[in-house]
Amino acid sequence: MSLAAQGIDTGDTAWLLAATALVLLMTPGLALFYGGMVRTKSVLNMLMMSFVSIALVTVVWLAAGYSLAFGDDTFGGLIGNLKHAGMSGLGPDSVHGTVPTLLFATFQLTFAIITAALISGAIADRAKFGAWLVFVPVWALLVYVPVAHWVWGPGGWVLDKLGALDFAGGLPVEITSGASGLALALVLGPRLGFKKDAMRPHNLPMVVLGAGLLWFGWFGFNAGSALGANGLAATAFLNTLAAGCTGLLGWLFVEQKRDGHPTTLGAASGAVAGLVAITPSCGSVSLLGALVVGLAAGVVCSYAVGWKFRLNYDDSLDVVGVHLVGGVIGTLLIGVFAVKEMTGGTEGLLYGGGLAQLGKQLVGVVAVGAYAFLVTYGIGKLIDKVLGFRADEEHEHTGLDLTVHAETAYDHGVLGHGAPVGASSVPSAQKVKTQA
Repeated sequence: MSLAAQGIDTGDTAWLLAATALVLLMTPGLALFYGGMVRTKSVLNMLMMSFVSIALVTVVWLAAGYSLAFGDDTFGGLIGNLKHAGMSGLGPDSVHGTVPTLLFATFQLTFAIITAALISGAIADRAKFGAWLVFVPVWALLVYVPVAHWVWGPGGWVLDKLGALDFAGGLPVEITSGASGLALALVLGPRLGFKKDAMRPHNLPMVVLGAGLLWFGWFGFNAGSALGANGLAATAFLNTLAAGCTGLLGWLFVEQKRDGHPTTLGAASGAVAGLVAITPSCGSVSLLGALVVGLAAGVVCSYAVGWKFRLNYDDSLDVVGVHLVGGVIGTLLIGVFAVKEMTGGTEGLLYGGGLAQLGKQLVGVVAVGAYAFLVTYGIGKLIDKVLGFRADEEHEHTGLDLTVHAETAYDHGVLGHGAPVGASSVPSAQKVKTQA
């Protein structure tokens, strides 16, 4: 055994292996969550946008993404170097802390994957699949990778120079995906029938199953970010559970008071909102703080999802209302509820730390949100000009499952969408011009 390998802790490594698998499971969970929320004609397309992100981001991450995000800083805290491009120099004995570097790189890869997949919810029902295949790798390199370096990479300016705290991804994952989703929603424009036609989730059991898988995977997401099997991981684990619960209850409370009906969709959305908000703060706040963070997200996000109708942007599956808003809440509340027992010294406003940390968190939120929005908007506009990002009107009306993938998730005759009961969808699919 080499000297480097002797620094590997088997307990920490075993936990991070499990956590990495949990986080990867979140992307299929997200696929089900999003797939249940769209109409029957675009279910498979929604699933595919998440699944293909796994492959696209993995290739980019292994080629250059990991090195640029976690390599030594080269430009004043903005980006890493290409020393480890193609995972060069990272053998089985290479160690990051107490775990193999290759495992750490894989764990971080799973974060990049789900962040890209999250954006798809903002443009559901109307994006060309071929354009999405181009967008994901370009976006991962130009948006996610730099922000990951700012927040977590060696010498990153948000971490080292600004001093903002983010334990598990409020800035690189939640705010980045939410701001990017808003940018793409504006590039593509609203769905046909937006604010006119009913666009209800077609399969709520699928939504709840997806939310359950997301919640399960989130324990790896947050507790795994401790990078060890230790007390910090255990605290982050409990904080994650607590915030998901209060997020769920907060959303249902608003629905009951506002609409008179607590809904299944509201329960799933509220749990996700609470989990989003606790992501940056799970390693910085006490259990009481976690309960408040989750509750605040459940209440505020339940109102925020309605902003799109007043402001006229079509964020199809509420990426902005849940992930951007929830991420902002969780990141800012670190400046209010941070406790030194968790942070190693930094305290929030309520614990005598003053406004300084809150100000740092605010700067991080504004900088990351603005960067993600502007660069994504530019990428989206360029792809739209060269390839066309918006699906043809006929294809959107027919449904992307049939026109893009030549498949349907269900027998539409049974669901009352035109085909006779028992008829195969394959002949119809062959008659429709497919779109890449």
